[in-house]
Amino acid sequence: PKVDTRAAVFVDGKILLARERSGRWSLPGGWCDVDQSIASNTEKEVREETGLTVKAEKLIAVQDWRRHNVTNFAYGVVKTFMLCRYEGGAFKENLETTEIALFGKEELPDGLAVEKCTREQIWMCFDALENPDSPTLFD
Repeated sequence: PKVDTRAAVFVDGKILLARERSGRWSLPGGWCDVDQSIASNTEKEVREETGLTVKAEKLIAVQDWRRHNVTNFAYGVVKTFMLCRYEGGAFKENLETTEIALFGKEELPDGLAVEKCTREQIWMCFDALENPDSPTLFD
């Protein structure tokens, strides 16, 4: 299976989403590179897609894509969600994303890239922030 890493970055209780070139919103992240750990890949993807620097601090969940997302491939996908601490930086438009924004739990935008992250998965990230002692979720 391929490994997909997604970052849950919170600033003042709001979660960071990136608007992709398709116009849809997603948690920053992507396929894990062969020379990266889940934590380092998550941090790298945030930097590439948003221009922000973060520190991966906690593994929120490990999920089987087929159980939670709408798109399925011939190969398996293991999705990971990391709670990350915002450290700094500023948005820079790039090949993948056109903007970033912060959203409250009840303010999530329409047009999520649900093959990458669903509303339920984003709510799961809010739950991890609100309950710091909660265990890692896994399928």
